[in-house]
Amino acid sequence: MSYKVLDGKALSTTIKQEIKEQVDEIKAKNLRAPHLSAILVGNNPASEAYMGNKVKSCNIVGYTSDLIRRDETITQEELISLVHELNDNNSVDGFIVQLPLPDHIDADAVLLAIDPEKDVDGFHPYNFGCMAQGLECFLPATPHGILIMMERYGIETSGKNVVIIGRSNIVGTPLSILLSRKSKMGNATVTLAHSRTKNLSALTLQADILISALGKPFFVTADMVKEGAVVIDVGINRIDDLTRRSGSRLVGDIDFEKVAPKSSFITPVPGGVGPMTVVTLMLNTLKAYRKKMKLKD
Repeated sequence: MSYKVLDGKALSTTIKQEIKEQVDEIKAKNLRAPHLSAILVGNNPASEAYMGNKVKSCNIVGYTSDLIRRDETITQEELISLVHELNDNNSVDGFIVQLPLPDHIDADAVLLAIDPEKDVDGFHPYNFGCMAQGLECFLPATPHGILIMMERYGIETSGKNVVIIGRSNIVGTPLSILLSRKSKMGNATVTLAHSRTKNLSALTLQADILISALGKPFFVTADMVKEGAVVIDVGINRIDDLTRRSGSRLVGDIDFEKVAPKSSFITPVPGGVGPMTVVTLMLNTLKAYRKKMKLKD
């Protein structure tokens, strides 16, 4: 069957333009632009690339931003102190601490130190709890980006069987909650699968919407997907490829070439979910700014 690619790169460009128009209106009222800060510890190549995209996106939509770099030898106490400084800085509307952090730092302790009203990544337990109860909060960027993508492409979730592979607190678990709750992009029957799930293919073959956030290249094969399913690939995996100048390339959890012909919609990697994660961070920052400045949407 013919399939449609869920083009996160193109959609994120459209949404950034929508955000820019709102920011231009704000500036026309002689108000300052929204400001996003980010803390980057060490020099993880993937984090560097992701952070570069965030800074670039801030420039495109008209935000001010700053990237705070710290050596990987920073202590947990020093990092938490830096978080408190950003909490208290009235010119900062939202900020993120880029993960992963060095092994000697307790990431949970750092995330707990973030003011929930500036937690534009949506990782703080306060925001997670509000999300679970359907209360106003910052939604985690990747799950929210997936919902926005499905909504913009007219994908129905109500009454659908959804299977999510991967139960992380960043993607799988929050996404399962969002899709199952009573809301416009919810009302689905959700199965959250993971490494201990038995007979996984029996579940995925029942999925109207199949989402993989496992982090294993080509894990989902064509014989695991039913005809006409919506397939969303959250995985970002680097594999060797001697045909590339870099010697490697990025692939997802889905065997795209084999699975795509069976799908109705499918996301590519790269260019699918990744750009939507960044643009949702921009939306959360604008939301934080509007709340602080007491501006109506």
